[in-house]
Amino acid sequence: MPTKYLHTMVRVKDLDASMAFYKLLGLEETRRVDVESGRFSLVFMAPPDQPDCPVELTYNWDGDDALPDDSRHFGHLAYSVENIYDMCQHLMDNGVTINRPPRDGRMAFVRSPDNVSVELLQDGDNLPAAEPWASMENTGHW
Repeated sequence: MPTKYLHTMVRVKDLDASMAFYKLLGLEETRRVDVESGRFSLVFMAPPDQPDCPVELTYNWDGDDALPDDSRHFGHLAYSVENIYDMCQHLMDNGVTINRPPRDGRMAFVRSPDNVSVELLQDGDNLPAAEPWASMENTGHW
């Protein structure tokens, strides 16, 4: 019985802020379902060249008290990037905290507005160590 990956779902408190965060990562909206009767929206976002690998943002119109303060029980989303330093700089320039800097030229962690941990991995070989990343400390949880 073959299995096919469909998507990863995360609940979000502020749909606009969450969409803006995932757009900074290079994802784009691929599909949206607004369910008036259930008072919720599902927004699917994926890398442009991987529309079949989306993250589903689930937004309850009337709020969601069931969302925990710390979503670490979820684990993390992971995306490869062409240049880990450029991506981290882009995120920092747009107000995103780099929780685990890419000191090794290979891996970084950030968090979405909904506290979802996102791992960024350098595509291919590690980049040579470079400042300010090599000496940057961790910030918060990742």
